[in-house]
Amino acid sequence: MKPISIKQIITIFSLLLLSGTTLRAQTETFEWQGVMRQYNMHIPAQHADCLPVMFFLHGLGDNLTHLEQEFNFTQLADDFGWAIVLPQALNLGFGNMWDVPGIGSGNVDDEGFIMSLLDTLTVRHNLNPDSVFFTGFSMGGFMTHLLAIKQGNRITACAPVSGLITIPLANLTPVAPVRMLHIHGTNDNVVGYNGYSIAFGSTLGISVDKIIEYWQNANGCSGNPQIDSLPDIYNDGLRFVRYSYNCDTDLQHLKVIGGTHTWYFNGHDVSYLQIIHDFFTGTNLPSAIEDHDCIPIRITPNPTDGVISVEAEYATEITLFDMQGHIILRHHLDAGVSHLDLRHLSSGIYTLRTQSGETMKVIIK
Repeated sequence: MKPISIKQIITIFSLLLLSGTTLRAQTETFEWQGVMRQYNMHIPAQHADCLPVMFFLHGLGDNLTHLEQEFNFTQLADDFGWAIVLPQALNLGFGNMWDVPGIGSGNVDDEGFIMSLLDTLTVRHNLNPDSVFFTGFSMGGFMTHLLAIKQGNRITACAPVSGLITIPLANLTPVAPVRMLHIHGTNDNVVGYNGYSIAFGSTLGISVDKIIEYWQNANGCSGNPQIDSLPDIYNDGLRFVRYSYNCDTDLQHLKVIGGTHTWYFNGHDVSYLQIIHDFFTGTNLPSAIEDHDCIPIRITPNPTDGVISVEAEYATEITLFDMQGHIILRHHLDAGVSHLDLRHLSSGIYTLRTQSGETMKVIIK
């Protein structure tokens, strides 16, 4: 097999980016490993605390500006009642690309960036840590599989679209079962259904059949799947067939017969985001949205240079642990706002635990 040319990947993927109309968006920054990373976040206009959160991971060569042009994420956040986060990959000289083993450079810890961003936004916006969802297209789909495999104990459900499990990742055992919906077109020449890319002349990962087998093993599945064809109204040459597996943890595959390397929505029988949302929320399945008593304290700023303000709904004892699990300090918080000086601590990620057992990350820069 020919080796994958990164320049070739960028060229082909760039031609496949979707187009749309311009929408206003506010790009925010997050420092990770000394680099200012960019992301957009959308929160429903009317919302309470403890929101579910969905991360949308873009494809190779894509960017936040284009995504905001293509999808009205503000409206989606209002419609879903969720927080929606769009992190952006770094430009590694060939365009914005997630660093996935087997097809990335191996020099960027995107897994760490995304999970640290999740930790920070969960604290800052009091998101629901038991309702965390990931979806992504193309290389974002590869990255979604990576997170499901390596961070599945922290993720409620995933829906990779037109992305594969790379061969290095296929050799790993998932840290936990995770609710999984894999979407893929059978005529995808860029990220082939069989794992081979006609466009690149190379294998990018294991086949979709092997991916489903991988998650069957992880999710405790048995027997044959239930198969149902979704309504075929549009004359678009596509058929959407859903395979639902009998598993301890939900597993579905939406097989798009005739589908190419495309995110389908307007003008087709299905909208991928609606299908994904229905899976995430448990339509025709037990609900995936979990009730959670969100952490009754807020810490600002987080990340911090060392001095933090802590707002507690009620009096509680807190304990701070380092990454090795050693107790760094214990402190009594009264209801209301208190101030703590942590400037004597080294830079790093610490875990704060309340008296009733809730935990949160505190990041010291």
